[in-house]
Amino acid sequence: MSAKDAGTVLAFDFGERFTGVAVGECSIRVAHPLGLIAAQGSAARMDEAAELVAEWKPGALVVGLPLSMDGSEHALTRRCRRFARQLEARFKLPVRLVDERLSSASAEEALRAAGKGGRKHKLHAHQVSAQIILQSYFDEHGTA
Repeated sequence: MSAKDAGTVLAFDFGERFTGVAVGECSIRVAHPLGLIAAQGSAARMDEAAELVAEWKPGALVVGLPLSMDGSEHALTRRCRRFARQLEARFKLPVRLVDERLSSASAEEALRAAGKGGRKHKLHAHQVSAQIILQSYFDEHGTA
């Protein structure tokens, strides 16, 4: 399925403690931060994702793929790939992996620029990271 055919897309910035979520429409190719999955276990995380999928009815899912700066994979990369496979198996939707290098740093920088930096707003960084990941997907795979 191409980006233009997907309609609504949900994106996930997978983390061991928190998973940021963003949403966007392929027709306008603009991503928006949506929220945070605070569940830490696989089953609980999938249950929260199921609520979002039921509410937003996406045509595709995007998962940020954490890589080392040299492009190599590490332990979190493997957990993220497993999360993506679980999403695909459970929801029968196409799941796209997007390189998320520097998305967290970009999110924290954007929050600081908006006056929302520091520990008080740390949790917002996860959903802004998901937004950056989804926007990157739209920019790379969207239609003009």
